[in-house]
Amino acid sequence: MLIEVFKSKIHRVKVTESDLNYIGSITIDEDLIDAAGLIVGERVYIVNVNNGERFDTYVIKGTRGSGEICLNGPAARKVHKGDTVIIIAYAQMSPEEAKTFQPKIVFPNEDTNLLT
Repeated sequence: MLIEVFKSKIHRVKVTESDLNYIGSITIDEDLIDAAGLIVGERVYIVNVNNGERFDTYVIKGTRGSGEICLNGPAARKVHKGDTVIIIAYAQMSPEEAKTFQPKIVFPNEDTNLLT
C-alpha cells in the first residue's frame, strides 16, 4: 500500500505575475524549485493566503534568481499580483518510508521571494 505524504513546501511567496492567456501551470524561480526539491512538470498544490483558494497545477521553470512566481492559464483567475501563496508537493510512499521521510520546507524572503 502507498500513502500520500507531504514532500516539500515553498512557504509564503508573493505572486509576481498572472497570465490568463498562457496554457497553464505555475512558473517558479529555478532557485526555489531546486531548494524545495521540486521537478519541472511535477503536480503542486497552491494555497492562496489572501483569499483561501486552493488548487493544483504543475511546475514550469522560471528564471533563476528572479523571485518569479507566475500563475498561468485558468489558475490566473484564482490569484492577483501581490497575493501570498504557499506551494505544496506530496509524494506517494510506503508507510515505512513515510515514518522516516523528512520533507523540504523553504522560507524565502516574503518581499522578494529570494532565498536568504
